[in-house]
Amino acid sequence: MVRRARSALPKYLSPARDRYKNVRLRFRKGLFSTYLKSSFPSDEFDEEYQAALRSEKSTKGDVGKSRTKAGSISAVVVSYYSSPEFKGTAKTTQQTYRGICETIRRDHGEKPMSGLMRKHVKAIIGKMSERPAAANNYLRMLRILIRHAIDIEMIPRDPTLKLKGYSTKTKGFHSWTETEIAAYEARHPIGTKARLAMALMLYGATAGRCCKARVEERQQTAHSGAAGKDGNAAGDQNASVSYRGAGNG
Repeated sequence: MVRRARSALPKYLSPARDRYKNVRLRFRKGLFSTYLKSSFPSDEFDEEYQAALRSEKSTKGDVGKSRTKAGSISAVVVSYYSSPEFKGTAKTTQQTYRGICETIRRDHGEKPMSGLMRKHVKAIIGKMSERPAAANNYLRMLRILIRHAIDIEMIPRDPTLKLKGYSTKTKGFHSWTETEIAAYEARHPIGTKARLAMALMLYGATAGRCCKARVEERQQTAHSGAAGKDGNAAGDQNASVSYRGAGNG
């Protein structure tokens, strides 16, 4: 248990108002200061207090770490939070991963990782058919956790190997009809940026292709003309040689 000072609170702790005017327990030791999130007294509070004594701000996902069941999916999540693979990602990525991991912990945290089979994963993802993007993210995070479990030798193989998620392909963008183009032009008259942007998209490409074709045509004409001149020059030269030969004869 936490050693108490003469007051009811442990050493280095005192009530303080945060920036939202809420009274919270603040830990101050030397230059290190942090607010403790858990209620006092409780096991979670003791863990936060011990972390504060080590000048470490405990994160939400790490609270309850000591009571996590060994070999469970929750234990894999906690271990992954301490791995270089997780800590080496950007802060925004960590927040995204942590959000999905905590969802996995809430849904299946107490289950043993070794008992996770392919059919279980397919059933989990199958129930998320109405949210295919979320299902794919869930499956991707499960794979990351499973690879971590393999790395720490908790399980021997990946049950999600070659397991496919939902297809996210779409039919693409709808091509505008003449009626829709006319409606857009009526809404955005000539001189507006919107009208200019549409004109560039509709007619700019066509104009570009026309210019390219014109340049190619000119190049072909120039090439044909050059070839004709070369041919005429060669013909004149041969005629001259023949003429001189006839004169000498």
